Amino acid sequence: MTFEVRFKPRAVRDLSDLPLPERRRVLAKVEALQTDLQGDVKHLTNYSPEYRLRVGEYRVLFELEGAIIVVYRVRHRREAYR
Repeated sequence: MTFEVRFKPRAVRDLSDLPLPERRRVLAKVEALQTDLQGDVKHLTNYSPEYRLRVGEYRVLFELEGAIIVVYRVRHRREAYR
């Protein structure tokens, strides 16, 4: 199944704050998510958004809305779940 990716404004700001090499890594992994949720994806319990993608030291927090992946935040792992 192919998914469409949409970024919330806060996620775009989070990405713009990242160093360029990390930003490229994160965007490459998010692009790979579009086909069958590839990558280190985990369903989170008792947390919203529902899913996380691990990209090195960073976490991409997102939800699925049908065939759309909505990215809410891109945070360093020590700050992601606060």
